[in-house]
Amino acid sequence: MSRFDISTILSIWVSIILIVSGCAGVQRPSSEADAFLTRGVAYEKKGQHDRAISDFTESIRLDPRYAAAYYNRGISHGRKGLHERAIDDFTRAIEIDQRDAAAYYNRGISYGKQGQFDLAIDDFTMAIEIKPNYAGAYLNRAAVYYSKWEYEKAWDDVHKVQALGYQVPQVFLKALREDSGRQK
Repeated sequence: MSRFDISTILSIWVSIILIVSGCAGVQRPSSEADAFLTRGVAYEKKGQHDRAISDFTESIRLDPRYAAAYYNRGISHGRKGLHERAIDDFTRAIEIDQRDAAAYYNRGISYGKQGQFDLAIDDFTMAIEIKPNYAGAYLNRAAVYYSKWEYEKAWDDVHKVQALGYQVPQVFLKALREDSGRQK
């Protein structure tokens, strides 16, 4: 049987995350804070994580209630493998905007990469409650259930992803089939 590493599964989906530069229901930041955020996003897209983090930090200094700056800094920290820092930033973004499904989703990824599976499941579930058709949250929750040997729950989430019209990575389906003893 092929035990599939949670980090590998999560990495499949982390690679398609788009940087979100705005959060619903949050007051618009100052133009200067927004300018640093915008430049930070540009740096992040180029893979210049340290420069991005510096700009997101400056944006936060200028506007400590700018949820998008915390969120994006969390993305950069996560991509650097600094998951504790990422969790702190996503948590702060959530404190500012409790309806930010992407912040819960990405914090769930960081928890999963740290092996904190129950916390990851809680965050993916919250992202789904906020955004019921969030295929990435269902898939990542399936991966965490798989890592906990909770195959029936993993299959339920896989089927939800497929019902939403999204592809499930074949490598994950193969591992889930082999380890669960099921074909579908």
